[in-house]
Amino acid sequence: MPELTDSTFFRLSLSDGIAHLEMNRPDKANAMSSEFWSDLPRLAQTLDSDPSVRVLVLSGQGKHFTGGMDLTAFQNIMQLTEGEPGRAAFALRDLVKKLQASLTSLEQMRIPVIAATHGVCLGAGVDLISACDIRLASAEASFGIEEINIGMTADVGTLQRLPKLMPEGVLRELAYTGRRFSAEDALGWGMINAIHADREATIDAALAMASEIAAKSPLAIAGIKRAITYARDHSVADGLDQIATWNAGMLRAEDLMKAMQAKMTKQQAVFEDLLKDVSHT
Repeated sequence: MPELTDSTFFRLSLSDGIAHLEMNRPDKANAMSSEFWSDLPRLAQTLDSDPSVRVLVLSGQGKHFTGGMDLTAFQNIMQLTEGEPGRAAFALRDLVKKLQASLTSLEQMRIPVIAATHGVCLGAGVDLISACDIRLASAEASFGIEEINIGMTADVGTLQRLPKLMPEGVLRELAYTGRRFSAEDALGWGMINAIHADREATIDAALAMASEIAAKSPLAIAGIKRAITYARDHSVADGLDQIATWNAGMLRAEDLMKAMQAKMTKQQAVFEDLLKDVSHT
């Protein structure tokens, strides 16, 4: 596994079922370079296939969570537009789909992903946290859907996921104007879950929340994540049918009995890990 988790962009630590993935480019405000986009889905798949991992916390080293897309990566993207128009459009669409898939890898993980933001979280950084399950922020954090300020439409998740989290009219204003907004604003609109004093307190809170989640049945947690994501994109009737089918196949007496016995005895239940993904052995 060590060779699968090596990264020039991220720093990974593992403890008690919790993976802590830190963007580790503080001198560049954790600007999202080409290594970010290639390493994130690889790391997500590797961690997700490890049954001992039950929660992922995502944070950033240094003064800021992330300033968004690295300018070098953006310049490389723009070079695609210089070719023959049809082929250039095909290549650009293909690249955007790959960038989208990189962030979607977090949404597709069986485990919950908690984003611990601080400093600035701009542009593609907002796309990133919108693909996470839970978002925490430090008191001084600020956010911005700033793609409009460079003459483009955000295209890797913000405009598709945030309407499910916050009022549409507010999102339209922020996307049209590109103005920055505070953690207090984000909390009031439902974009983030909670505010903490500073970066360290935010990461501590994220790790504490992760520890609480990691103690639950991993099978039930996976079911919750799958059901909520499915319900977001389908009708109520479809969602009810999906969870009925899920529990018909996945609900097992062992975890139920452990949970109920622990509750009665006021002790912590210990749940078995899921089975190892043999395709990644």
